[in-house]
Amino acid sequence: QVQLVESGGGLVQVGGSLRLSCAASGSIFSSNVMGWYRQAPGKQRELVATITSGGSTNYVDSVKGRFTISRDNAKNTVYLQMNSLKPEDTAVYYCNIKSGVRYYWGQGTQVTVSS
Repeated sequence: QVQLVESGGGLVQVGGSLRLSCAASGSIFSSNVMGWYRQAPGKQRELVATITSGGSTNYVDSVKGRFTISRDNAKNTVYLQMNSLKPEDTAVYYCNIKSGVRYYWGQGTQVTVSS
């Protein structure tokens, strides 16, 4: 079983920054993909960014140039540095890991950007 624990959400003003962290524990394949998704009220959950254990990254267009995903493989931890935040970034952010053929989710952390 794999567990994900997220931290770092909160309330920030437009243009501000936040850093999310997610630590994974349990039986994790060394080759895996970690990522962040978000779900705004009334909307479907969407991919924000992913990063492979080799360091390859992928971003949704709306966050390119503003968000940076990174990871520490020794700690099985993934980070999301969010800069120049906009009101439309307000959502619950979920950490995800694909290990083997299974996907695991964190409990979510609220990010609110006030204008």
